[in-house]
Amino acid sequence: MAQKQTTGIVGLKVLDDARETYAEVVREVLRAIKIGIPEDAGYRKVVEEVYEAQLKVIEANEDVQAIERAIGRGQIEELYEVAKGELGLIPKMRAWKPWEFDHEIEVIQEPEVNPYFEEAKKEG
Repeated sequence: MAQKQTTGIVGLKVLDDARETYAEVVREVLRAIKIGIPEDAGYRKVVEEVYEAQLKVIEANEDVQAIERAIGRGQIEELYEVAKGELGLIPKMRAWKPWEFDHEIEVIQEPEVNPYFEEAKKEG
């Protein structure tokens, strides 16, 4: 199949060797997330789950359109930009450490009847 000429999205250029270019940035994300972010951090778990699944799709398909269909989140160029954004976020998350906090979280049980819904019923 011939390489597409345009993404149809202003400012988003077609990637040269899109499959391999995207695979490399996905591998980069998977390497970066392992540095300084605890294994049990929710952020790391989600990032690893998403990008490991995408890497499996990339490795199972040679065709870019098949990859795009299987992932189902837009064109490979869009996926690439999202992954590059993730690479920018990872160092910030390392610095912010949102998985560390020194306060107690109070769990509040929801009332069996929501008073706001009851009020709305009376008004409606």
